[in-house]
Amino acid sequence: MAVSEPAVALVTGGAQRIGAEICRRLHARGYRIIIHYRHSSAAACQLRDELNGQRPDSAVALAADLLALADVQALAEQAIGIWQRVDVLINNASGFYPTPIGEATEVEWDGLMGSNLKGPFFLSQALAPALGKNSGCIINLVDIYSKNPLPGHSIYCMAKAGVAMMTQSLALDLAPAVRVNGISPGNILWPDHASAYWEQEKQAVAERVPLKREGEAGDIAKTVVFLVADAQYITGQILAVDGGRSLAI
Repeated sequence: MAVSEPAVALVTGGAQRIGAEICRRLHARGYRIIIHYRHSSAAACQLRDELNGQRPDSAVALAADLLALADVQALAEQAIGIWQRVDVLINNASGFYPTPIGEATEVEWDGLMGSNLKGPFFLSQALAPALGKNSGCIINLVDIYSKNPLPGHSIYCMAKAGVAMMTQSLALDLAPAVRVNGISPGNILWPDHASAYWEQEKQAVAERVPLKREGEAGDIAKTVVFLVADAQYITGQILAVDGGRSLAI
């Protein structure tokens, strides 16, 4: 009897933070992992080696700039070529920075729309035939701020609102061969750039989040695993993983 090959998951922005935790959780469920990165080469290679140390020939790292369509197409081709399949695409990579009205630039527009919306859409399009061969799925990382705007971040919020609609549109267009769902994180990991707003947010979490705590990367990763591996009759849905924050935002 032929032994079936392990399923393959491509995680964009998979080298650090939530992306790295997603890689680890899917790997623990038996998936082979393709870790996409843009600049985080050292972190991506370290994670690759960690996963391969647990199970040989189970992880690779690939670099690509999701703002460049040529890179997106090359990433899709390389990903398929490694193990001759891609079963899961996690669109996790995301630019995030403030764009106050009166100061926003075209470069910032292109960067935020490109990393959050353009790159994920064209990568999903490029991988759709491969994903459909094995009844695969796409998971898009959205944001609770796709519905409730974050002050000073209008372009980011607009881009994530587009990701929410992309999730629903692709779920319709790619059915029944490919399931497409989204996850909207709440306060999981704080941004790298400090600001008075985020300092206030940290202090207010215990008061404004019904579950009275910050979320963890594992909360998102476990939800990804559920939607990928255990939710075969769910598509076109966006699940808020925010401790109830969106109830009182």
